[in-house]
Amino acid sequence: MTPAINALGWSLLHLLWEGAAVALILALTLSVARSAKVRYGLACAALTLTLAAFILTFVVLIERNPGFGAPFLPPPHFPALSPAVPGAAPTPVSAFDPTVWIVPVWFAGVMVFYLRAIGGWLSARRWRTRGVCAAGEFWQSKLAELTHRVGFNGSVVLLQSSLAEVPVVIGYLRPVILLPLGMLSGLSPQQVEYILLHELAHIRRHDYLVNLLQTLAEGILFYHPAVWWISGIIRAERENCCDDEVAARGNARDYAAALTTLEEYRQAAREPAMAATGGNLMKRIRRLLMQPERPRAALTPIFSALLVLITAGISIAYQSKQPDPVKQASPAATTPPMHSPQSRSKPVTLLAQARGGTNERLETAWQKWLNEDVAYIITDQERAAFKALTTDEEREMFVNQFWERRDPTPGTAPNEFKIEHYRRIGYTNQRFGVQSFPGWKTDRGRIYISYGPPDEIDSHPAGDATNYPFEQWRYRYIQGIGNDVLIEFIDPNADGSFRQTMDPHEKQRPEGK
Repeated sequence: MTPAINALGWSLLHLLWEGAAVALILALTLSVARSAKVRYGLACAALTLTLAAFILTFVVLIERNPGFGAPFLPPPHFPALSPAVPGAAPTPVSAFDPTVWIVPVWFAGVMVFYLRAIGGWLSARRWRTRGVCAAGEFWQSKLAELTHRVGFNGSVVLLQSSLAEVPVVIGYLRPVILLPLGMLSGLSPQQVEYILLHELAHIRRHDYLVNLLQTLAEGILFYHPAVWWISGIIRAERENCCDDEVAARGNARDYAAALTTLEEYRQAAREPAMAATGGNLMKRIRRLLMQPERPRAALTPIFSALLVLITAGISIAYQSKQPDPVKQASPAATTPPMHSPQSRSKPVTLLAQARGGTNERLETAWQKWLNEDVAYIITDQERAAFKALTTDEEREMFVNQFWERRDPTPGTAPNEFKIEHYRRIGYTNQRFGVQSFPGWKTDRGRIYISYGPPDEIDSHPAGDATNYPFEQWRYRYIQGIGNDVLIEFIDPNADGSFRQTMDPHEKQRPEGK
């Protein structure tokens, strides 16, 4: 084994206690720091210091002893064991040489991480050139005005994308803001302006470049849990910094309302793009409303302290030449709560939801699931099969299998179909409800839940002299129906109900009315 590989292996081991020490120091400083900019700077410095410690350790190990006599831990020793068979030659065996397996495993992990990062970067490049169209002249001029207002001298391009699920910024030298197709018509002008200000704050702060450098550091130090904790702090405080800039230029409560509306577009959006929905959105909203969560004890600094003890144990075991196997219990994976139209923290199962209540409450939960939650997507055969079940356990199994059959990525933790379905219900209840009549029961709600957001909306909420208030939704393609589908809704009573009509002349007002 070459001295460089030996030095690299021991540098990776030393980083366990070095990164743990940096994480503990950062945790202490964050406990007294309140400013988002200060916390962001401290977290960036901690990640930089961790990477610098790794590089410095490697350089010191190489320079002090080119043949590798480790200055911090005793050098490897190869005792000769007694021959198992008389007359046989002794066999040299290493009592403990971690570098034999650490370096290859680390190198493989780095390659996997960077291949994933490159895939994300190529995907972002594709978003920039495919499935995009320019925003209207109004928003182009508004973006130029906002760019000047935030003090950014460069040019920024605003595009609508059919691939992006959330607003993102792509590029550093020639930044582009991508908005999901339909967002400009789905949000109010003030809400769109707040979102653009947030993305411009990322551009002015050069967050795209910092995020790329952060990704490079994460790839090298991927195996250390403290690094991921530090990176999480960086991403959270980065969003807080941008939120503070937006709130300083407008009304914090209105901006919080815009973030709440933007939750419907939320999806896990990772580097290399900067998304307005980054970080924990609910924490950001509470922070804007001056209702921050109480500080919680961070498990990562505690775990980092354990890594210090583990590293010390490796040193002791190595010195005594009697190593004991080190057993580490992997953290239990937690399952996030499923989304529902009423609450983002709804219990995972209907049976758990009604547990501890009366039989009547349990029956109500099953009926609500059947007649409200899945009313538009359950088949007649499934409905009949569900009604034939007699026990709660059978119903619970049926519900689980119902969602599993529709999961586009079976075997993975999140069920994207279920999450999107309940997002649609929540959106319709928020946007299409009329007084005590829930939005999911309206014709617009039914169409939205069944087919998703339309590609184009032509809305006339006040009507005109010849027509009642009406909306036209256009879908480029609906499976089982065809291409270029036009659905029209009219509101002859002007109460916001907007019922669906098949007659294009039905929206016309009678003469004299």
